[in-house]
Formats: sequence, structure tokens, C-alpha cells
Amino acid sequence: MSQNATDGETGPAAATGRPRRASERAARRRRARLLVAAYVLGIVATLTAAEALRTLGDAAERPGLAAFYAAPAAAELTGAPGTIIRSEPLAGVPLASRGWRIMYRSTDLHGTPIAVTGIVVTPLRPVMGERTVLAWGHPTTGTSPDCAPSRSDDPFLGIEGLRLMLDRGYTVVATDYAGMGTAGPDSYLVGVTAAHSVLDGVRAAQAIEAAAAGDRVVLWGHSQGGQAVLFAAEQASAYAPELEIAAVAAAAPAADLTALMGSHLDDLSGVTIGSYAFAAYADVYGPTMPGAELDTVLTPEAIAQLPEMNRLCLLPELDRLHAIAEPLVGDFFAHDPTAIEPWAGLLEENSAGRTAIDVPLFVAQGADDRLVLPADTAEFVARERSLGVDVTETVVPGATHSTIAYLALPALDAWLDRVEQRASGG
Repeated sequence: MSQNATDGETGPAAATGRPRRASERAARRRRARLLVAAYVLGIVATLTAAEALRTLGDAAERPGLAAFYAAPAAAELTGAPGTIIRSEPLAGVPLASRGWRIMYRSTDLHGTPIAVTGIVVTPLRPVMGERTVLAWGHPTTGTSPDCAPSRSDDPFLGIEGLRLMLDRGYTVVATDYAGMGTAGPDSYLVGVTAAHSVLDGVRAAQAIEAAAAGDRVVLWGHSQGGQAVLFAAEQASAYAPELEIAAVAAAAPAADLTALMGSHLDDLSGVTIGSYAFAAYADVYGPTMPGAELDTVLTPEAIAQLPEMNRLCLLPELDRLHAIAEPLVGDFFAHDPTAIEPWAGLLEENSAGRTAIDVPLFVAQGADDRLVLPADTAEFVARERSLGVDVTETVVPGATHSTIAYLALPALDAWLDRVEQRASGG
């Protein structure tokens, strides 16, 4: 046979075959693209349907909400901290999870029994043994019971990193803090009370059998929540010794309250934070601490506006808050609270970092944060390291106070991997 007949590379037949093969390859590529597109659309449709179902579930739960959050009778507060007063399953949960709304027993800094609310969410997939518990501390949402995250239209939306934590197999418990959700003593930036709310939330999660919540705990919080989880880490060995605190992570934590207030004495943030914090401190400390009355630190004009400001929730009513706060800028503080007693002492008492913690600490800071200033966080990190704390710090370029917790999630995920590897001897 001729060469043309044996190798099929030349001649009329080959000329006819090449376009055919090219056409077949193009068709295969089109089919592949269509399959990928169909797959992506399928995922999007599934996620969209799941989100729609979750939204419908959230809406369906709204009518009975007030009854769940009704303040418990005094007799219902009797019981060990962390035991559940009432709970109910949630319908509008994230994909592949189940959740509960809870009201549980806790104590304030004086040891007085109180009721605290929150939510628990856990992955659907089965687990051998018990799950690590991720205890979340939320950033400032307000101080009124109506501002509690678990009472919002979407109680899961504000848990920064929820999907990541569920994918890691963690059961997540998110406290509202005392005084929110249901009536109780204020706890805004009151470190010990907030710590108890966080730790007793873990105990409450353990009481829900289907949550499979174990004793191993990771603490994670943002801003106000950063202060709460740092205090929880400091208080855990004495208050909840049965819990194994494995790691603590905080994004732009309100760790040094003296520095925080000192940085914002004459701006909008100082008025907003101050309206929440000093009302809380006067309520919590005023009855027993001489001088912890509002008129020793705030102007009469500021005091007159506190009830309305504390009624409003931070994000949904921010415009109204700012409209009240703006005229008070420069006329809010009668005296510098960082320089007069008892306020200077209270700010220091409720600042984290006075007690060393013996577990790894992750601190994330936004380079463009104008509320918790990078220099203040750097000073806090340096102080923790001087106490012998194992600190991993990440500063995220371009991150602001509102974005840092989300933008730090990749670094947090990698850090948790390293923590778990060390714990397992890897």
C-alpha cells in the first residue's frame, strides 16, 4: 500500500477527517461547558432554595417570639448555671444543619442568678463522639432586649464565620448576653457577666442531646464579643473548670477600654459607645459603688438622651442614633472617664489582659479600623505576650471595624488547623 493509504495523514480522506474531528472536539467542549453550567446552576438553585426555605422558616417563627422571650418567674431561675429554662427547635436554619433557640440560667458578676438567651446550631452530618463547641461573642447590636441577635429576622446572619465553623464540624452557640433577649441586668462591656453568659451558653448547648456538644471549646468574638470571649478565657478555670478551652480568637476586640474611650472622647463613636457603656455601669455598679452615678461623668444633656439611645438598636436604627448623638459630640462627657474615679477603675477592671490565659490566642485587626485602633490592639497583643500568652496576630490591609471578622476568616481557619494539629500531637 502507499504511504497515503497506511498512515491516514494525507490525501482526500484525511482532509475530510480533520474538520470532522475538530467538529467533534468542539461539540465535546460545548457539552462539557453545558454540564459545568448545569452543575453550577444546580448548586445555585439548591442554595437559593435552601436560603428561601430558611427565610420562610425565620418568618414562620416570628409570631410566637415574644412568648419565648418573656421573662421567667423568679422560681425558674433556680438551678445550676448553664441549665436550660426553655428551648425550641428553629425552622430557618443554615443548609445541612439544625438549630435551637434557648433560654438558660447564668449568673452576673455579683453571683445573682439571671436568665440569658441565645441560639445553638450544629451540623446535620453524624459524628463519632462529641463535637467541639464554638462559642461566639457578637459585636455591639445595642442594649435593649429587642436588639438581641437571636430575636432578629435572621438570627444566624450576624454569626461571622458560621458556615466555616459548621463545615469544621463544630456545634456553635451564640449568646445574646445578659439583659438582651429577655429582661435582666445590663451587661454591656461588663466583662465578668459577659464571660458567664458565654461559658454558660456552652453548658446549655451540652444539654441538647442532638447537638452532641462536648467539653472542648473554641472561643471566637468580634469587638464587644472580643472582650466577652477574652474574659471567658480568663474566667473559665474558676467558673467552668469542666470545660476545656482549646483556643481563643478575637477580631478587633474591645480589650482595653481605657484606650478605647480615650480615643473617642470627642467623636460620634464615643457618644454611641458611651451611651451604652456608662448607662450599664451606672446600673450595675451604681447601687454599691460611691460615685458611680451618671451625673459624675456625663453632662445633663447627655443623661437626658440616654433612655432613647439605649432603646435603639445599633445597625437598623443607626441614622436615628447618629441624629441624637451628633449634637452631643464635644458635650457628652462632663469629665474624662479615663482620668476620674470610679470610672477610670471600672474601665480598667473591665479591660481584658490583666490575667494570663494558657491557651493559644488569635487576634485579628483591620489596618483601616477607626473604632478599635490598630495601635491599641498592638499594645494589647504586646501586653498578652509579656504575660507569656501564645499570641498569633494578623493585621488585614484595607479591613475596617465592620469587615475584619469576615476578612480574617482564612487566617483563622488556618490557625485553627494548626491548633488542632498541635493538640493531636501532629
